[in-house]
Amino acid sequence: MSKNISAHDLRIELLGGNEAGLFKWLLASFLMGKRIQGAIAAKAYQVIIEQHQLDTPQKLAHCTHRQLVVMLGQAHYVRYDETTASRLLALATKLNDEYEGKVSNIAKASADFQAFEKRLSEFEGIGPKTIEIFMREASAVLFRSPS
Repeated sequence: MSKNISAHDLRIELLGGNEAGLFKWLLASFLMGKRIQGAIAAKAYQVIIEQHQLDTPQKLAHCTHRQLVVMLGQAHYVRYDETTASRLLALATKLNDEYEGKVSNIAKASADFQAFEKRLSEFEGIGPKTIEIFMREASAVLFRSPS
């Protein structure tokens, strides 16, 4: 099994609950949560975020399904390109509509760690694997234990 790709590997800053970093890590976790090679998922992340600058839920939501399919294709993320494009748009729309476009607002609306994971699972295409990948690094910044 290959090594887990971290937020650091993708140059994503999560410290201090950085909202831009949380969204980027959620998107990367979403892409890596599918049955696809980590390197391909990482490439898809780089095409969407770095090449096309779709680094906020607002920008992502203004993208068309076709544009996303093309971006995923550029990264050879082709096995699930149609459903992934639809689910990425659904993710951005739900995040914008229900949480003001902020991952941190999902945490604020959640009583605890488990409630947050349940809310994440309500996003289309986010299952246990995506949640596991995301929480591996985001839980520490979203749910800091009082010192």
